[in-house]
Amino acid sequence: MSDGLGVSRGFSRRQFLAFGWFPFFKPKHIGLAGARFRIVRNGSSKRRYLRVHGNEETARLVLERHMNTHEGIAYIVENPVREVMAEGLKLDPNRMFSRVGAEANLRTLNPNATADQVARALAALDRGREKFVRALTPPVGGLTVALHNNSSRYSVSDEVPISDETSLRDPRHLHEFFLCTDPRDFTVLKTSPYNVVLQAKGPKDDDGSLSRLAAKRGFRYVNLEATLGQAEKQREMLNWLEWNLG
Repeated sequence: MSDGLGVSRGFSRRQFLAFGWFPFFKPKHIGLAGARFRIVRNGSSKRRYLRVHGNEETARLVLERHMNTHEGIAYIVENPVREVMAEGLKLDPNRMFSRVGAEANLRTLNPNATADQVARALAALDRGREKFVRALTPPVGGLTVALHNNSSRYSVSDEVPISDETSLRDPRHLHEFFLCTDPRDFTVLKTSPYNVVLQAKGPKDDDGSLSRLAAKRGFRYVNLEATLGQAEKQREMLNWLEWNLG
């Protein structure tokens, strides 16, 4: 007989849940402080994907379309603006991957915040950070790909002075580039027609970004930057990465 959920009386509910047979038991969201991410799963690939800034709409569109045809797990931020709120304070979500980086960013974005307010925000981040980082960290042999959009204020030129190696194959389009943390990935990516920088050892300052954390912990990470609105270019670069980066 069944209890209404398709579980026989001879099979305990705990056993039923432990087997994880049904996909609807997997969480559909994950969060850290005020940042909430929708989880999109497709297949069992070791790829992990991230869209961390809510105002980077091109990255969202490209990643959502990509997940329709490629396997992996994507984490797509749902906050509609760039900053999120951590215990009432503004925070860039790509500065929350270390306490040092988060504190610096909180003080920059909230110059009038008290020491107690900053301490509460940091405590909330400390409580949830490791769980979120574990989700974004790829399995052995896997890769995490973050999609970002930029504007005229930021390009690969900002990263060149603090990178270990660079390959500027497309100097006319400096806003489109890859930033990777694994030298082996750089060896492959520099054969592409795109700009690439490697940051496996430098920079030494910890700004709280996921790229700094990936370099520190030694997992494979690629940041794919493209100008906001350049969906076809970003899609082209992502497809090149998928075909060539094993």
